[in-house]
Amino acid sequence: MSLKTIIKKYTTASMQATRNTSIFIFVAILTTSCAKINDVSTNLDRENFKNYFSPTKVNIVKKEQDFTGKYKFLGLVEGESCQEKAHHALPNEIDARTEARRNAYKLGANAIIFSQCVMIEEDKAAKYCLASTVCYGRAYQVEQAKK
Repeated sequence: MSLKTIIKKYTTASMQATRNTSIFIFVAILTTSCAKINDVSTNLDRENFKNYFSPTKVNIVKKEQDFTGKYKFLGLVEGESCQEKAHHALPNEIDARTEARRNAYKLGANAIIFSQCVMIEEDKAAKYCLASTVCYGRAYQVEQAKK
């Protein structure tokens, strides 16, 4: 066999192998792209999404005289912002008020009147907080004015 014949056979065999590999990859991609994937697992919780915007559904009101319709007192609520470790952010009133509004929403309230917010430094009673801000409020269900 001549060198020319050997090179021709090798080249033909190499091209055939490349073509076969390309066909295999194409079929594999086609098969997996058409596969139906039903079992997806995530760390998302449906309940978190339902309650994430709940504080926005509770309006902050200054005093009971500001209510435009009938209203019903539902109960007292509180919210806390906690600094668990020294390198964490300081507790703040915004987070404490947001938690209080979320708790008011859980009672069925759509309005809240805050009575006060208190900063507690070196919180020895709550062993998990170095410092905390606690906001107290009264939760109300207010009848909405018809438009």
